[in-house]
Amino acid sequence: MTTLVSPRRRFLRRFLFWSCFAGGLVLVAGYVRFATALSVTEAGSPPRTDAIVVVTGGAQRIGDAISLLNADRGRRLLISGVNEKTGRDELAKLNPTAREALACCVDLDYRARNTIGNAIEARRWVRRHAFRSLLVVTSNYHMPRTLLELAHAMPGVRFVPHPVVTDQVDVSGWWRDWHAIRLLVPEYLKYLVAGVRSKLETDPETSRLSVIIGGRKPVSPKPGDQIGPEHDKRSRAPSPAHGA
Repeated sequence: MTTLVSPRRRFLRRFLFWSCFAGGLVLVAGYVRFATALSVTEAGSPPRTDAIVVVTGGAQRIGDAISLLNADRGRRLLISGVNEKTGRDELAKLNPTAREALACCVDLDYRARNTIGNAIEARRWVRRHAFRSLLVVTSNYHMPRTLLELAHAMPGVRFVPHPVVTDQVDVSGWWRDWHAIRLLVPEYLKYLVAGVRSKLETDPETSRLSVIIGGRKPVSPKPGDQIGPEHDKRSRAPSPAHGA
């Protein structure tokens, strides 16, 4: 016995099918636009800004940021999202020309856990020093989301992007490089989520969606002056024997 499908159900099925199809096309077109807009060559000499902020995630990012600081592209540099076990000595070993700058003009942020946390900590730093413009250093594929989060956190600040291009990811051939696709597709989806979240919430520091999406708060609950290699070593040191 055959079951007849009502015209209404048939219409709903077609409507859902074509809606999903159109949504998929929009996503694909957006991804193509996102990927093709990424910088494929190293940025030239940027204009001078009040300060520089670099988001950790690659040694080349920090090296480029310190070079920009030495070239007087900004008065101070914030390295955001530093590993708790990494101190100034380790950074100086990786960047020998940065020892003098690290001693005078570089601030280390250990609290940020993700890109939202980078924006929150950068905002605190910017407000503390009353900066009005920032030179932003991060990887080319990470730059759109970084700028989006920073602009959401600091709408009154001017941002100048300085994308870092690495040999590890060939974004110029994103359609034929499987490694690039695996990196760019999740980054594009994160960018879309960040755009929607920024429309729904006004302040990233009080964002509930960021906790749901990231699984934890975007910044460490520890005070900034209690995080770092010195505190890590101190906490791991054996306690003295009783009665000593």
